[in-house]
Amino acid sequence: MVERFDCRVAFARTLESLAQEDARIVAVVSDSVGSTGLSKFSKLFPQRLVNVGIAEQNMVGIGAGLANGGKIPFVCAASCFLTARALEQIKVDVAYSRANVKLCGMASGLAYGQLGPTHHSIEDLAWLRAIANLTIIVPADPTETAQAVRAASAMEGPVYLRLSRTPVPEVHSAGYRFQIGAASVLRPGDDITLIANGTMVCRALEAAALLAKEGILARVVNMATLHPLDRAVIQDAAESTGAIVTIEEHSTRGGLGGAVAEVVATSCPVPMRILGIPGTFAPTGSAEWLFEHFGLTPKGICDAALELVETKVRS
Repeated sequence: MVERFDCRVAFARTLESLAQEDARIVAVVSDSVGSTGLSKFSKLFPQRLVNVGIAEQNMVGIGAGLANGGKIPFVCAASCFLTARALEQIKVDVAYSRANVKLCGMASGLAYGQLGPTHHSIEDLAWLRAIANLTIIVPADPTETAQAVRAASAMEGPVYLRLSRTPVPEVHSAGYRFQIGAASVLRPGDDITLIANGTMVCRALEAAALLAKEGILARVVNMATLHPLDRAVIQDAAESTGAIVTIEEHSTRGGLGGAVAEVVATSCPVPMRILGIPGTFAPTGSAEWLFEHFGLTPKGICDAALELVETKVRS
């Protein structure tokens, strides 16, 4: 059985390492030291962690103030509350002001499934993607998470890191090097392209293996950076394979699928399917049950791809 990992562990270990190297690194949390994985950080650097309590708007404002004072704040909270409650502060205090704040949305997507729609974070990418100046990164595995945290720390300007607590396998080789704005092709193919990010990348790879048994060679692209988007990889996929399926742990409105569709529609129109949560509130249930419910499984992705290939052939 393939070993799976909680990417929050890679996040926390990397942040601890960065803090050892750079005294400017600080963490700001909203009564979420444990759930963000920062318990050890708080013990190692007690003077460099600010716990504001359940006050996300204040948390983001404090993060912006720390950035203005020369610090590099990693502002960490459950993504559903960080992005919804503090959206104005993210827009004005962070993005508009180009503050050097690293927003870390934890337990994103359906990871808090059994706590229901109030805790599902399936709209965050849509409303943050509409805000200027904000780099958005959705890592797929621990290797990419660690490298994305380092890349976010090194760049000047606001970043949103979307991290899940749903365990995932490693999908990248030891030699992988993450670059902001660059997608990675994890599997070649000329019949159709599967574009995913975050927890859906490993499922897209499994779906590609199922498609191979049907004689369909699927290209698998990890679109870890949602903004800036790797338009060249999308355009090449459209031109080379003639059909694209996007898969995301997010609403089908305005997230990865919407971003890819904007490129496809304006540069190289081809048939598309956008898989995710179809414009509805997700019910209460475990994350795995919800993935099954919405067809976000290797078989569900495979079936959607087969339908799209048939459509492409008929057209």
